[in-house]
Amino acid sequence: MSKKKVAFICVHNSCRSQIAEALGKHLASDVFESYSAGTETKPQINQDAVRIMKELYGIDMEKTQYSKLISDIPAPDIAISMGCNVGCPFIGRAFDDNWGLEDPTGSEDQVFVEIIREIEKRILQLKQSLICPDSTCKCNGWFRVGLF
Repeated sequence: MSKKKVAFICVHNSCRSQIAEALGKHLASDVFESYSAGTETKPQINQDAVRIMKELYGIDMEKTQYSKLISDIPAPDIAISMGCNVGCPFIGRAFDDNWGLEDPTGSEDQVFVEIIREIEKRILQLKQSLICPDSTCKCNGWFRVGLF
């Protein structure tokens, strides 16, 4: 069985979705493939996100990631909106989930850390829900989180 392709989508693909792609690859690559994309692009990934991800996880997002459009990634099995506070991206299909995360761009480091930690928690929940999709399963103490 091939791994599911999970796309993390936001408008500019420069911060939250990039963090999710990096953490998905770091924490869940054994269960699903992670991609990020947007309906628009930015010339570079948010530099505060890049710096803080290096500090927290040793991940250099600029080595393997760049801002890309939805048309630049494989068709996802699961599409997750990072949050529509900046604008809701249209991807030609419904999202499987909306994580509703605030964009930390322009905020203090602590706000970035809070968003990053929330993304980490949701990546791990998604991973667990794909390992054990039975809604009554309590694998490793995890409970299904209402995805899909």
